[in-house]
Amino acid sequence: MRRTSLFAVALLALAACASPADQSASQSNAVSNNAIEPTSTSTANLRIVAANITSGNLQSYDPGEGVRILQALKADVTLLQEFNYGNNSADAISGFVASTFGPEYSYFRETGNAQIPNGVVTRYPIRTQGQWEDPQTATRSFAWARIDIPGDHDLWAISVHLLTSSASRRQAEASTIVARIRAEVPAGDYITVGGDFNTGSRTEACLRTLGSSFQVNGPFPVDTRGNGGTSASRGKPYDWVLVSPTLDSLETPAVVGGIEFAHGMVFDSRNFDPLANVAPVRRGDSGASNMQHMAVVRDFAIPVPAPVVTEVPDTKEPRTTEPGTTEPPVTPPVDPAGSTH
Repeated sequence: MRRTSLFAVALLALAACASPADQSASQSNAVSNNAIEPTSTSTANLRIVAANITSGNLQSYDPGEGVRILQALKADVTLLQEFNYGNNSADAISGFVASTFGPEYSYFRETGNAQIPNGVVTRYPIRTQGQWEDPQTATRSFAWARIDIPGDHDLWAISVHLLTSSASRRQAEASTIVARIRAEVPAGDYITVGGDFNTGSRTEACLRTLGSSFQVNGPFPVDTRGNGGTSASRGKPYDWVLVSPTLDSLETPAVVGGIEFAHGMVFDSRNFDPLANVAPVRRGDSGASNMQHMAVVRDFAIPVPAPVVTEVPDTKEPRTTEPGTTEPPVTPPVDPAGSTH
């Protein structure tokens, strides 16, 4: 009986000797094994630009006015029309993209014998790409790219150039675009369709059709004087950046050259001041020979969830006393009677 009692007392004494620090370390290690869930979300700015800003007599970017405007606008994704440069070889187009946008940009330019091809240029990686036939013309198709933008959703960017000939043919083109989107774009992905619509008003039938998949109502992008027209005369809304409702809800003011535009911007070098803030643009660039359109800019704040972080438990190494030696673990002495101190 005495031996059993002494053993129980010894166990109680040993527990009492455990320091608070030892207990805390044990608790800390238990916590550090758990994953820490994200508690906040940051945003990444996404700038989308629609641009049919070729000049000269060949519907190309060779003359340079459109190049300077694109350099100033600093888009993340550009929906480009009349995508011609030099002899249109792979080297010529790649060189144009690298010198105009940056060497980190990638692009898709529709293939085939398109006279005035559409394309997409992007700062972010392209997952897949392709073109949808425009049943109304053989001079171009609808070029698209699925882009791996920041955040949890991809962006489908569709570059289009609708016909000038009639509103009914633009309506047929819009119907084709909507049908292809419904058939091929996964639910949940962001979508933008933009470029040169050649629309004479904001109430054309093609816009009502596109309105089944995109936000087509105002407020609209404007220039520094509040004008939203994008034709050379600045009287008609030819050019658009439309986005799906989920992406539209993320719209944020576009700041260009230090000036804030609440719902996007129409860029006209002839009325932008101070012009030095949008270098290398020159005053007359938007009025160059045969430049029939203005670029349209819209910005969006894309949610980017904070990463999940898992803490690695600290590993305690044996304490060292001298180089090359370790201090042996300390054990309580045991008296002959079996008790501990």
